Amino acid sequence: MFLKHSMSGKMVEVLSLRDLFNPLRGTVIGRYHYGDEAQDPESFDKGDLAFCSDEPIPKCWTDPHYRDDGVTGHDQAPG
Repeated sequence: MFLKHSMSGKMVEVLSLRDLFNPLRGTVIGRYHYGDEAQDPESFDKGDLAFCSDEPIPKCWTDPHYRDDGVTGHDQAPG
């Protein structure tokens, strides 16, 4: 999967999709995609990555508690 590195604007090929989708992982292994040769893999913070359209990656990929607010509100009695 290709994402954009927000600070540099360069494309990053994410090599560890499992880590990308895991909200408990703050970083992913990837490599910049530019030039004629494959770049060396390196670690990227998920917060520095976005989709090519500049849309941020989903919160469920970065925050293990992304559903906590919605879940805790349903188990309380009204009133």
